[in-house]
Amino acid sequence: MGLLLLLTSTLLFSWISLNTAVKITSVQLTIEPSDNVSRSSTVTFRCKATVLTFGKATVNPVYEIYRGDHVIHEETTSSSDEFIWQLHDVRVSNSGKYKCNISISDQEMASESATLKVTGMSTPILHLDKTNVTEGEYVTATCSAPDETGDLKYNFFKDSKDLQTWTSSNKETFILKDVGKHIIECSYIVSIMPDLYQSDQSNAVTVTVKELSLTPVLKISPQDNIYEGDTLNITCSVNSSFKDYPGVELFLSQGTELIKRGNTFLHVSWTTPSGAPELTIKCSIFVNTVEKRDNKTLSVNELFSVPTLRMSPLEVFQGDSIQLICSSKTFSHNRREIEPVYSLKPSDHYMTIQQNGVFIGNAKTTDFNYTCTASAKGINKTSNVLTIGPKVPVSAPDIKVSGNAILRKNAEILCQSETGTPPINYTLWRAKEKKQMAIVQEFSKPANFTVFISEPGELDEYVCSASNGDREPRYSAKLHAAVIEPMTEAHLMVVPISGDISEGNSITLICSFRGTPPVTVWWFREGHSKPLQDTTTNINTTDYPFTLSKEHSDKYYCKAENRASSVESNRVDLVVGMAMWKKLLIPGIIILGVSSLVMVGFVLFIRSRRGKRDTAAELSVASGQNSGECMEHQKT
Repeated sequence: MGLLLLLTSTLLFSWISLNTAVKITSVQLTIEPSDNVSRSSTVTFRCKATVLTFGKATVNPVYEIYRGDHVIHEETTSSSDEFIWQLHDVRVSNSGKYKCNISISDQEMASESATLKVTGMSTPILHLDKTNVTEGEYVTATCSAPDETGDLKYNFFKDSKDLQTWTSSNKETFILKDVGKHIIECSYIVSIMPDLYQSDQSNAVTVTVKELSLTPVLKISPQDNIYEGDTLNITCSVNSSFKDYPGVELFLSQGTELIKRGNTFLHVSWTTPSGAPELTIKCSIFVNTVEKRDNKTLSVNELFSVPTLRMSPLEVFQGDSIQLICSSKTFSHNRREIEPVYSLKPSDHYMTIQQNGVFIGNAKTTDFNYTCTASAKGINKTSNVLTIGPKVPVSAPDIKVSGNAILRKNAEILCQSETGTPPINYTLWRAKEKKQMAIVQEFSKPANFTVFISEPGELDEYVCSASNGDREPRYSAKLHAAVIEPMTEAHLMVVPISGDISEGNSITLICSFRGTPPVTVWWFREGHSKPLQDTTTNINTTDYPFTLSKEHSDKYYCKAENRASSVESNRVDLVVGMAMWKKLLIPGIIILGVSSLVMVGFVLFIRSRRGKRDTAAELSVASGQNSGECMEHQKT
């Protein structure tokens, strides 16, 4: 029963669905009267849809009008064929891409996008709260865009130049600094991403700016014959008729140094600094952002020059006595009674004062920086940094040969001190005679000397020296290096020299050669790349014993090699003869073979004779039997 009800319900639902089926096949959006209209027009959006329906059920489509990705109008109607929506009094901000979307039940479809472009923008109107102002006075401007909608940004111009970059506020407050007449204008833009639409310029408003009558007054005493460290009396004030002007700020400065600040009157006793032949003192009045100034430039004589710091001697080694001298080269002729006091920094680092400007001590083991300061009348001048780099003396150099020293070839001799500040001067000597020189500029790098070896013992005559200053050079020990004599010849011989070279006998191949050991010897058969044997020896001969077989017949040679070269010996041809027992066995085999053949022949001969006799007897018996049979036949 339950199954019957379920089947009935399913059939009924299917019948209802089939009788109310809907299919949206197309949607089209048009803009009327045109997709390009002028400002204040009325625009009609006409959305036509083709919808297929089954049955007589009522269809209520939902229409949506999109501008970009946003729905701007939504409406449910009883008509599935056409939907009309109007936009009145359009503005540039209404420009953009539009589309229509229709949805019925669980179906929906959107039209292609249609672009609306609205032209024409209202002219902005500019208003200023005042048109006659004084330097530093604020002016407020308001820019209006009548009846414009959308995302508006405003800009203001003074004499056709920007006063303010684009801002969302249509009101701007600013200060006009330049005296005279100025033209103020404004404009606006409507932002419809990614496009920007800019309006025309507004009406022009003329603003007259009058000069601010405030005047700064700067007085300096003395103004002549000024030296570093002198005290100056300086006053900075506002002219008396405007002392109570609102918003006034007074500044006294020299270069980037602010000496003092106040409202209407400043007085200081100021010490002239060092280092500049001229000083410009400035008295400034600020009213908002407007500045009025009075400058005076003073010539300043140098009291003493910047000191120099030097070391004596100019080159020192670790631990050597040194003297640091700090002095100023020039002094004022009119102030000769003033002598600077010199100090060393750091003051307590291995140095003591010998007299004013002279410091003594010992060079440290590491580099160190010193400066000195000359002081007088509150003026301090510091020298440049003097870096003392005490040199490390060279150690006695080591001398050796790089690689192998081979007779009658060039050899490279290395000379190097383990310690010593570069540059280091190296000299190669042979039997007290200077042969070569080299300068090494880097740490831990040897000097390289190339010599030709003509005799085995001549390398023992070389020494080298090293120096890196005015000290005595350090000498190495004598060079000790083995000279390798290249392989010059090799000879192969067979022992025993004369004798029976037959299978089963033992022989020895002896390879002798000339050259500096150790020598590696390889034994070869002619035509074979793989050696029979190899050995290393420290004497000038070696051997290779083995027992002969017939397969050993071949040509043999040896190859000798040391660290300098290699050489091959002469070829020895070994012909291995047959063993003695084989030689004796052959005649016996021959005799045995002959005897065997004779016996076989004799046996065959006897057998052949016996066969003939037996054959004759058989023939006689057969003849008698045949005769008897003939006689019986004749009787019958």
